[in-house]
Amino acid sequence: MTVKPPVPPPLPSELERLLRRLRLRYVRRAAPEVIANATAQRWEHAEVLRVLLSEEAAGRDQATIRMRRQASGLPAGKTFEAWEPERCAIPAKTQRALHTPEWIDRAEALVVCGPSGTGKSHLVEALGHLAIDKGKTVAWHTLETLAQLLRRHRADDSVGKAIGKLIRADLVVIDDVGLLPVSSDAAEALFRVIDAAYEKRSIAISSNIHPSGFDELMPKSIATATVDRLLHHAHVLITEGQDSYRLAQATAGKGVKPLT
Repeated sequence: MTVKPPVPPPLPSELERLLRRLRLRYVRRAAPEVIANATAQRWEHAEVLRVLLSEEAAGRDQATIRMRRQASGLPAGKTFEAWEPERCAIPAKTQRALHTPEWIDRAEALVVCGPSGTGKSHLVEALGHLAIDKGKTVAWHTLETLAQLLRRHRADDSVGKAIGKLIRADLVVIDDVGLLPVSSDAAEALFRVIDAAYEKRSIAISSNIHPSGFDELMPKSIATATVDRLLHHAHVLITEGQDSYRLAQATAGKGVKPLT
């Protein structure tokens, strides 16, 4: 039979009130067990303080990550835990380099283009989650959500302010460019975001077509100005030459649970 360790005694009420007043919620949560261990093992006072403050710092860091992940708008929870690097046409060395935040620190752009189902959206979303884990802020959008943002703020002439707020994020992810026809509002919004972020913030774009073909999606003048700014400091990665992940899973019967 497993013997459960004794439950640490609660904190004195005065100490509890002080910790609440100072908003040290993680110290308050960890303190009973830490104090019990410190008493049993005769810790130095400085060690007790170090452990308690470490708990507070770690708790606040995790809360910040959760808040940033929620605020980012990242959709499906695709991370590198489910990523299969060996199945991707992008060189392994390049994939590893993207795992470091240096390219974001340098305000460089990333364009991942190729056929549908080759992992473009998974890659840029996973990079977004990884960036948050490394202390960065992220904003995820599609062309449609950017167009909605433009229309919403055009009425009171606050588009510039809204775009400025959007690019406060260290990394702006724009998913599925070229999958659907591009409206005039979406084309304008894409240009505004890329222009505002140019040499200031990183942008990661997944696209079914290479940026050189953006003039097939939008007016040539806007496409030229957009691509000129986007590609100046960009890494362009191609996922052509590999099978669709979704089609491969469906063919192998892994897309759904068996009907029994």
